[in-house]
Amino acid sequence: MPATIELANVFRAAGPAYRADGTGHLDLAALKVMAAIEQCRTASLGGHVEGCDACGHLRVAYNSCRNRHCPRCQGAAARDWLAAREADLLPIGYFHVVFTLPAEIAAIAFQNKAAVYDLLFRAASATLTRIAADPKHLGARIGLTAVLHTWGSAMTHHPHLHMIVPGGGLSPDGTRWVASRPAFLLPVRVLGMLFRRLFLEGLAALQEAGTLVFFGTLAPLSDAKAFVRALAPVRGKRWVVYAKPPFAGPKAVLAYLARYTHRVVISSRRILAFDGANVSFRVKDYRRAEAGQARVTTLSATEFIRRFLLHVLPRGFHRIRHYGFLAGSNRKAGLAYIRAILGTPAPPRSTDPEPDTRDAASDVRPPCPRCGGPMRTVGAFAGWYQPRGPPFHPAPNRVCTP
Repeated sequence: MPATIELANVFRAAGPAYRADGTGHLDLAALKVMAAIEQCRTASLGGHVEGCDACGHLRVAYNSCRNRHCPRCQGAAARDWLAAREADLLPIGYFHVVFTLPAEIAAIAFQNKAAVYDLLFRAASATLTRIAADPKHLGARIGLTAVLHTWGSAMTHHPHLHMIVPGGGLSPDGTRWVASRPAFLLPVRVLGMLFRRLFLEGLAALQEAGTLVFFGTLAPLSDAKAFVRALAPVRGKRWVVYAKPPFAGPKAVLAYLARYTHRVVISSRRILAFDGANVSFRVKDYRRAEAGQARVTTLSATEFIRRFLLHVLPRGFHRIRHYGFLAGSNRKAGLAYIRAILGTPAPPRSTDPEPDTRDAASDVRPPCPRCGGPMRTVGAFAGWYQPRGPPFHPAPNRVCTP
């Protein structure tokens, strides 16, 4: 095994047996994710050859799978996304609000990912915008960015939304900026009660329309009366809405977004050991006296892969969404208007060149291992073709085929 154990190492070693045992039970989306991660940065996807301008050293680099569930491919995607979001930041305080679904609802969400995750976005965003618009609280039209996470630290199913909310909003007539208190946005108990009501109303509407499906232990919930009885305990339960202290300026917001927007279930940095049968990785134990204290968990490779695949999202599902004055095609004009009200200049336009979108692996090229000089792409090869020796002469834009 290499010094750093990649998620792909586990999938390549244990994936074939997992697929064989799950024949007829694994859906197409899960199979595609497994195949993408296993093939990422391998000859099966093709690649390119980089050459050093100083010493002529050649290096083979394979293409990325670009699957949004692959931890290797999210770094470049996060950088591009953050570069676009940096211009949207306002010179005000930002808050971090988390909406979490109860465990009883999470089981229903797992069997109805597209419908229930979408409802989670709608209910949570409506909760924040309604309470913020209430004159008893903020009395303003706010904006927010929501990011869906479906996992806990141990890779268990734990759907929740992380929301980044500017500390204020536009007045009802749109003529002035209404700022929140420095360390307080909105009352979390009020948010929790409205979130519970809106979500349960939406869930009942989905069940009545026949949108939800139930199988296995949840099959009895197909009956309307059984569905109502199953949800009775959560109607009187307090739903968790957590508001963290405000960020320390726009740079802290960007740093947070860099960690959360394109995060996948587990990064390779958390995987400590893999012996072919068991996987050990770091988790945060929030039940200990020191919240978030790290510990090591060991799972069989089969259980590790099963937990990872719990979080495969439906095709085309958007896990990052914007609301209020941060939504829609008028976002840039709206933010410019807010800056004019606040009397702050627009952020400087980036002078960086357009990023190379041919492949995530080519966005950042390590220097030449021999002389430390810059490397550039001198040729490309198709999938499944493995270059032998140094078959390339340093000439740009050359394409090689078997």
